[in-house]
Amino acid sequence: MSRRILVINPNTSASCTRGIADSLRPFAMPGAPPFEVVSLPGGPPAIMSWRDWYSVAEPLCRLVEAEAAEAYIIACVSDPGLEAVRTVTPKPVFGPFRSAVAAALARAERFGVIAFVDASKARQRRALQAMGAEARLAATVALNLPMETLTDPLAARGALCGAARQLVADGAEAVVLGCAGMAGHRAAVEDAAGVPVIEPCQAAAVQAILATGAG
Repeated sequence: MSRRILVINPNTSASCTRGIADSLRPFAMPGAPPFEVVSLPGGPPAIMSWRDWYSVAEPLCRLVEAEAAEAYIIACVSDPGLEAVRTVTPKPVFGPFRSAVAAALARAERFGVIAFVDASKARQRRALQAMGAEARLAATVALNLPMETLTDPLAARGALCGAARQLVADGAEAVVLGCAGMAGHRAAVEDAAGVPVIEPCQAAAVQAILATGAG
C-alpha cells in the first residue's frame, strides 16, 4: 500500500510504538494518507548510543526501499539514518527532532529539550548545528530513564514535569520532548511548564501531511 505515511520506530519497544501511534491518532484527517506506525525489525531496544544510532541506518534504508509510501517519518528524536534514507527514495522523509525544532522556533525565541539520555545531547546538538539553530537552545536536560519507564502513563511524569520547569527557569520559552517514548506526556508537561511543549512525531506528522498535498 503506497497511499500512507509510514512512521518507522527504529527501536523494538512495543510500548513506544503504541505511544507514537496514539499520539498521531488525532492527526488523521479526511483525504490525507493514513499514518501507519511500525517498528524496525531487528532494531535495538532503544536508540541510546552512537552505535545504536548508526546501526539502524542501513535497515531503515532497506525497509523504505521495500515499503512504498507517500512520505516517511523516522520516529526517533535523534533522527537516525535521516540523510541515508533520503538517498533511497524520492518521497519526503522527516526527522522528528528537526521538525520539532522548526515548530519551536516558530513559537519561541529560545527553546529547551528534554533528552532521553545524556548521549542524546551530542546527536541533537549536531542536528541543531546543521540547522543553524544551536544559539536558540536555552538548555537540555537528560532524564536517563529506561524506555519502558518513559512510556508508562505515570512513572516518568514527575521527572518530565520537573525537567520542563527547569528548562523554563533556564530561559526556554518552549520545550521539545526529546524522545518518542515521551509522547503520552505532552499535555501534562505543558500544563506543568506553562509554555508550549512540542511532541516531535506530531510535528513531523504535520509536515508530512503538508508534503503530501493533503493539508
